[in-house]
Amino acid sequence: MPTEKVSRCPWLDESKADYVAYHDDEWGIPVYDDQKLFEYLTLESAQAGLSWYTILKRREGYRKAFANFDVAKVAKFTEQDVNELVQNTEIIRHRGKIEAAINNAKLFIAIQKEFGSFSNYQWAFVNNKTIVNSFKSNSDYPATSEESDAFSKDLKKRGFKFVGSTIIYAHMQACGMVNDHSMNCYKRKQIIEQFQQL
Repeated sequence: MPTEKVSRCPWLDESKADYVAYHDDEWGIPVYDDQKLFEYLTLESAQAGLSWYTILKRREGYRKAFANFDVAKVAKFTEQDVNELVQNTEIIRHRGKIEAAINNAKLFIAIQKEFGSFSNYQWAFVNNKTIVNSFKSNSDYPATSEESDAFSKDLKKRGFKFVGSTIIYAHMQACGMVNDHSMNCYKRKQIIEQFQQL
């Protein structure tokens, strides 16, 4: 994280150090690791109807509650596990979202078997290349895109829950399928230079 004053995305509350760290060290950087993708997808699904910062503050709680996002372990969670998680104050205690995470873990594994990895499946929706957008203000940011519509529709067809197009677009932003850092944000150019795909 840079120590000097730099320009960052307009949506970021720079008074929150953990939020700034997430923006600087993770958001928009391309991710191909399936365990990290499962984590992002689970957290984005948990966010539905809430702010991302609400989830970010509970991230460590989620890591403990969901076996550090080991998809094979989460897929084996039982009804008893669900009942315990509903009482867990370190996560969002929403039974539907908790059950969705377990359901999605099972389907995530099915996709891994079909495509070799979830990463292979996911990145195909952007032709294996980050879409670089040119946003200046908060009003420029879309909630969805054609790609998130298609990705969401396919996930739903496979039985995934809490994967609407808005949730999936947020997932795509987080894991670098789209580079939505604003035009004046220092990370935009840095990511393009580091991960430019020829």
